[in-house]
Amino acid sequence: MKIRYKSLIYLMAGAMLLSGCDDFLDVDSRRNITEEDSGVATTPEEYVNGIYGMLTEWDYAFSYLGITEIISDNADKGSSPGDTGGDKDQLDALQFTSSSGSFGAMWANWYKAIGRATYAIQYTESYGLTDESYKNRLIGEAQFLRAFHYFYLVRGWGDVPLQHVDLTARAPKADVYAFIEQDLLEAIDKLPLKTEYASADLGRATKGAAQALLAKVYLYEGKWQQAYDMANTVIASGQYGLEADYATLWRVETENGTESIFEVQARGEVVAHGVQQYTQTQGARGTSGWGWGFNTPSQNLLDAYNAEGDAIRRDATIIFAGETLYDGREVSSAVENPMYNEKAYSSANAGADDADKNIRVLRLAEVYLIKAEAANELGNTSDALTALNIVRARVSLPASTAAGGTALRAAIWNERRLELAFEHDRWFDLIRTGQAQAAMTAAGKTFIVGTHELFPIPYDQLIQTPDMAQNPGY
Repeated sequence: MKIRYKSLIYLMAGAMLLSGCDDFLDVDSRRNITEEDSGVATTPEEYVNGIYGMLTEWDYAFSYLGITEIISDNADKGSSPGDTGGDKDQLDALQFTSSSGSFGAMWANWYKAIGRATYAIQYTESYGLTDESYKNRLIGEAQFLRAFHYFYLVRGWGDVPLQHVDLTARAPKADVYAFIEQDLLEAIDKLPLKTEYASADLGRATKGAAQALLAKVYLYEGKWQQAYDMANTVIASGQYGLEADYATLWRVETENGTESIFEVQARGEVVAHGVQQYTQTQGARGTSGWGWGFNTPSQNLLDAYNAEGDAIRRDATIIFAGETLYDGREVSSAVENPMYNEKAYSSANAGADDADKNIRVLRLAEVYLIKAEAANELGNTSDALTALNIVRARVSLPASTAAGGTALRAAIWNERRLELAFEHDRWFDLIRTGQAQAAMTAAGKTFIVGTHELFPIPYDQLIQTPDMAQNPGY
């Protein structure tokens, strides 16, 4: 990576964009330190880089795991039975409350990132840049990142405040999605293609990243034609391709590779600070281990791989106790948990605090699956099967012959699970597709209909803004 997140964060120390506000929904202009106030000539690019920096925070190494994977049927809490991980035991058992800390951590992180993005846009617009292309690119990056963070919020909580509109009133979900769409459509017009970036800007948001995220947003909204068209645009762009070997997708040699559409960067000219402790928290625990052992693959997920005969993705996703990894590291059979998340593993850093691992966020295989699902919903069975089977062929699975409609829909949903396990979308997919209650029951968890479809508004937020309505059941 060439974007030096952390050095730029230190450069902007003291500004609201770094520390947030007492109330993280309130972007107080007095905390936006100007050049005159700070004595430091901060450039628009540095402010935009500060938004990316939020993606490397500790929250993504622990709280994020809890509310995207541990909560689902893909994962168990892991670690030692007596180690709750703060609230990871509650999330695993679906017994969480508004006081469960992981919700508050990610709510705060995502709103702070949105505040940074909004300020970066305003600052860039008024800074006086004469290079319109460069200026528009920076604004487009900030718009992409703002949309990205609102997408997590609306999927998790439904109606949420639009920070620039009202700090306590929760905007209808449809309005939040409309704002996300607007940001992404404008970003698409402003951003360069992946191949148009200089090597020094590797890892920045691209036109393809905005298009892929918008295709996914349309998918979650059930806007099938728009999702299909936007996915097709990404596929036809010539900017991306599938990696030949699925198992290499999370290794250093494929970082920012042909399949990568957007990923969180973790290295510069020297090893930089990636997602703080992301690898460590998920590493094998105990004898000859290298981590804390959280977010472990569930037996339910293993059974799903085995039922499909999907050995390639199973073995690329799951570290088994007693196995020897691709780099020669031996995993003791005496480690505390029987399975660990291989997609989080770093060969070079293992359990080091400063992970050197890029985190893949959007990649081409998911775009094919978005196209497949949208095509099926539009009644285009042939196109849906073609897109689905491109993904299956890469992992040597036979072509699906599912009939259109319900059968093909189920096949595509299952493919999403097997292809994207531990890429932090499983819970949201279960809610979106209406599978959550059945899936949680099969995983031995009690899903409360009418409550668990949404996360609780964090208790600390309600204390700060008591007029904000809580979600049902909390």
